[in-house]
Amino acid sequence: MEPTTIALALCAGIVGGTMNALAGGGTFATLPALIAIGLPANVANATSNVALLPGAATSAYGFREELGPVGGVGHRLLAGITFAGGLAGSLLLVVTPSRAFDVIIPWLLLFAFVVLAFGHHAADWLHSRVTIGARSLVAAQTILGIYGGYFGGGVGLMTTAIYGLLAGMSPRALFAPRTLMLAVANAAAAIVFVAFGLVAWAACLPMLAGSILGGWFGAKVGRMLPPLAVRIWTLLVTGVTTLVFFWRAYG
Repeated sequence: MEPTTIALALCAGIVGGTMNALAGGGTFATLPALIAIGLPANVANATSNVALLPGAATSAYGFREELGPVGGVGHRLLAGITFAGGLAGSLLLVVTPSRAFDVIIPWLLLFAFVVLAFGHHAADWLHSRVTIGARSLVAAQTILGIYGGYFGGGVGLMTTAIYGLLAGMSPRALFAPRTLMLAVANAAAAIVFVAFGLVAWAACLPMLAGSILGGWFGAKVGRMLPPLAVRIWTLLVTGVTTLVFFWRAYG
């Protein structure tokens, strides 16, 4: 790889690791960079997943003292569900043709953007009308685990929105459980992607190093940044990335 390509992968890893620690959505930084390097979409997604794993683990460790039940469901049970779902989702990616994944990606990104943009309002509307219990949270976590293993783009954002929707927790209170579930889903998917040879290691290693730095940095500043600033930045990155991938697939 050229030095400029290595630098691009490293910087994308730093940004992705920081975003995952703060609000999720790190894939929106790493996936476009890997595709720009020239990797097929499914290989880029697998490589991005493995590269972001150490950063997610670093962030989860940084928030470990804040872990506790979510909506009455223990974080260990949620992590086990996420791991099983991540294995299933990543196996689904393995059998998905690259061209099909190119067509699917923009819609997954759009879904993530809509959840991020309107999840808070949907949560307020739903909680004013119904009470949702632990079973709904377990079912939602299963779907999040499968999605996280298959694609992972915006899964942190979706987790924040869905936990707020089902458990009535604030985004700040979700830093610890969200980063743990992200790390668990990435770990499950990484096992499958490495086993099936979907990881481009030349691009993965510098991006992995960057994600560790970004994850550590994000966990440090996560307690200080205004939530609105994080939300606006993540919305902007998600929206632009979604438009680029729609143009790439259908333009």
